[in-house]
Amino acid sequence: MSNLIRRHRMMVSTLIICLLLGAVGSARPSAAQGSVYYVSTTGIDTPSHGTNVNPWLTITYALTQVPDGSTILVKPGEYVGRVRLSGNFAQGVTVRSEVPYQARLRNTADKVITTYDGCSGITLEGFDIAHGGEGAVALVVHIDGGGEQNFVHHLTLYNNIIHDSYNNDILKINNGAHDITVRGNMFYNQSGSDEHMDVNSVVDVIIEDNVFFNDFAGSGRTNDNDTSAYVVIKDSNSDDDWVLGSKNITVRRNVFLNWQGSTGYGFVQVGEDATANFEADGVLVENNLMLGNSANTLRSPIGIMGSRAVTFRNNTVVGNFPSLAFALRLYRINPNQPNQDIFYYNNVWSDPTGTLEDFSDSPSGQTTSFAIERNLYWNNGAAIPQDSNELVNYTNDAQRLIANPLLGSQTGLIVPRWNPGTNHFADGSTSIRAAFEKLVALYGTPASTSPIVNAADPTHAPGDDILGHARTTPDLGAVEFVPTLILHGASRSHAIDLNWTISAALPATSTWRLAYYSQTVPITINTIVSPTRAYELNGLTNYVWYTVTLQAMLGTLPFLTDTIKLMPTDRLVYLPLILK
Repeated sequence: MSNLIRRHRMMVSTLIICLLLGAVGSARPSAAQGSVYYVSTTGIDTPSHGTNVNPWLTITYALTQVPDGSTILVKPGEYVGRVRLSGNFAQGVTVRSEVPYQARLRNTADKVITTYDGCSGITLEGFDIAHGGEGAVALVVHIDGGGEQNFVHHLTLYNNIIHDSYNNDILKINNGAHDITVRGNMFYNQSGSDEHMDVNSVVDVIIEDNVFFNDFAGSGRTNDNDTSAYVVIKDSNSDDDWVLGSKNITVRRNVFLNWQGSTGYGFVQVGEDATANFEADGVLVENNLMLGNSANTLRSPIGIMGSRAVTFRNNTVVGNFPSLAFALRLYRINPNQPNQDIFYYNNVWSDPTGTLEDFSDSPSGQTTSFAIERNLYWNNGAAIPQDSNELVNYTNDAQRLIANPLLGSQTGLIVPRWNPGTNHFADGSTSIRAAFEKLVALYGTPASTSPIVNAADPTHAPGDDILGHARTTPDLGAVEFVPTLILHGASRSHAIDLNWTISAALPATSTWRLAYYSQTVPITINTIVSPTRAYELNGLTNYVWYTVTLQAMLGTLPFLTDTIKLMPTDRLVYLPLILK
């Protein structure tokens, strides 16, 4: 048989197999497709659909059809109506916006997302989720545990923009839900005296890597200065479910900014409803960056009421906070239990404007045990206020540091709300993570000579920082200092010669993370020539950070000379080179 005939028969056989597979696929989606299924605004909810060519119409229906371990990709478009999360998946099912933030989930007549059918093992990722407008039913997302221990558990909200509730909270997790993770999302604009997140009578909830702020004007709304905390942790229903007092709640590695709420609350509130039981029992608040960039007065960045075993460690609270208590509030309201075992370790409290007027609001007799140790305090050289009528003063901290932490100025801070028209955040970022890292880099990262470097008590420090960098000899505050190469030289329209000096002792061979910040369109590294470190950047993007890895051979050179070749229309305005 000739090679030509063999090839012809192979092609025919392959075609027949493909046609058969296509016929099977048109009957019902199968695991042969790699367990990936599709939803579209033009789809139909019928068992034979779910493919890329013939998608389903709703996430609700898709979850009733897919096997454990599947991924459901939701095509761009606006989906109006309630999404019911249901099904129990041991391996897990991911429901993902096929293009980040381009699948928009909206509802006014009902909640946008609910769990009333019971569910577990579901991750919701990459969506733009909000109320449709005025007249909405209360809550945007409601993770309701149904009062039973295993009715709703092991759910993850990841990389979503969840915003603009026109009635009540943006996200409520309550009634006995457990093992819920809220990671890498952006929250803004709740309604009335309610929260971004109401964490209420639940167990094992992790809130990490999120960005929280308000920007009512950006949504065409009036700021009435009446909203409550961004995150509240409590137990409103006593023993009506299987949980008595929210337990094992972690709030870590988040950025809070742009307060536009009432003067009675702040970013995080532990306990709120004056119940006879401890409202929260076991709360860890660590590695958060809290920015005082707003002119609106808040009560205190964190308030603790009628709760037990709350630790606030390695947080950075910085800015001109108009507040009734710059650092902390400890109190109870009958019939609350007095607060018990409240700990503040390794934090940075810094007002660079020198307008700090009240350090704490902590009436005597309302907290039975506390510790405040090894924190930094700064009021731009002015005295740190103290009040003998308060239970907690900065002078209770025997290991205190009073010094300038040398953090970045918040002048010109851009609140990074999402702009669907440009598919960018207001700061130019294209992802929540990029916006998060920019806020941390600009406003939470200390200078190399900062007194917070290596100054923390390692006994009470977490193992990583706000960016996930390991802490060896830990620093105070949320951000662990990383040695950097400092740029010298001016930008030019076509080419730049850069000299770098080293801000700390570095090994002869190091791996570097390069972040580029510019004013035009996406970065492409066409060439990286070792060991000369010459590379071309074509088409730089407006206000977006990019990361590449480069092996830098330092040797004993006191500085590096890098040549950056730009397109004639580009202008590089900021180029830090950061040790990974």
